Amino acid sequence: MTQKERVTRIVEILNDTYTTEYKCYLNHENAWQLLIATMLSAQCTDARVNIVTRDLFVKYPNLEAFANCDLKELEKDIYSTGFYKNKARNIKACARKLLDEYGGEVPRNIEDLTRLDGVGRKTANVIRGNIFHEPSVVVDTHVKRISKKLGLSKSDDPEVVEQELMKVLPKEQWILYNIQIITHGRTICTARNPKCEQCPLQEVCKDYQMRVRKHAKKSERQ
Repeated sequence: MTQKERVTRIVEILNDTYTTEYKCYLNHENAWQLLIATMLSAQCTDARVNIVTRDLFVKYPNLEAFANCDLKELEKDIYSTGFYKNKARNIKACARKLLDEYGGEVPRNIEDLTRLDGVGRKTANVIRGNIFHEPSVVVDTHVKRISKKLGLSKSDDPEVVEQELMKVLPKEQWILYNIQIITHGRTICTARNPKCEQCPLQEVCKDYQMRVRKHAKKSERQ
């Protein structure tokens, strides 16, 4: 099977298994809420972020509220998401910059997004994909880890992984791949205890196939 054929098969399996429905796991009502929720999700589960933002977006109903907030109070409000001091400082500064430089609107292009405090390419691509429906590849821990297992990427650098995936995946699959692989990483290909025997991607997973071959050779020697 060529690389192109394998990519085609991976896409087919993912679409059949996880559907082609666009889904965002972070609760939000608008672009700036998703931006802040994504910033909070760094080193934190989406479930925890959704618990925090449920009250957070009531207490701070607009960007002005975040920009003018008491930093220590915001730190307490987001404490349970971890790294709360950096996150609070970035959220306050980001809200201020959005108001002062972008008229309170979240920008569309990645250059402007990554100019915002605390916003890297991952967060920027979440916004581009979910808000503006711009084809984008979000590289989180699941995407990085599983893409390497599938043989679609060789790097541990998220930006390099992003570029590698953009080269091999069909553009219309970029956003879906993010959603599907995150689901797959949470349910089947978990980091600590992957359920390889239940995995629909067995036939195209380079890591699994390599381990099968090693096991077969070991059995032959015995």
